Amino acid sequence: MATFIALGNFTDQGIRNVKDTIKRADAVKEAAQKAGVTMKDIMWTLGAYDMVVTFEAPDDAAITAFALAVGAAGNVRTQTMRAFSRSEMSGILAKMG
Repeated sequence: MATFIALGNFTDQGIRNVKDTIKRADAVKEAAQKAGVTMKDIMWTLGAYDMVVTFEAPDDAAITAFALAVGAAGNVRTQTMRAFSRSEMSGILAKMG
C-alpha cells in the first residue's frame, strides 16, 4: 500500500458547518474503506491548512478517485502528496545511477 498525505482547507460551505467536522471525518473514514483506501490519521491544524490527513491506498488511481469524491461533497479542498517511508526511499536511492 502506498502512503499519501492530504493537506485540507475548509471551503465556505465546510466552515459554515464546522461543528460537523468530526462527524464528516468519520463519514470520510467509512467511505475510504469502501473505496479500498485507509484513512490512517487526521489532525486539525492551525496555519495555512485546516487539517492534515494520512491515507494508505493501493495506487494513485484509487486515492485520486477517492479524493475527487470527497472534494465533490463541497466541504474541503485538498492537496494530496505521495509520501515515501525510509525503506521505500532507500530503494529509490538504490536505483540512482
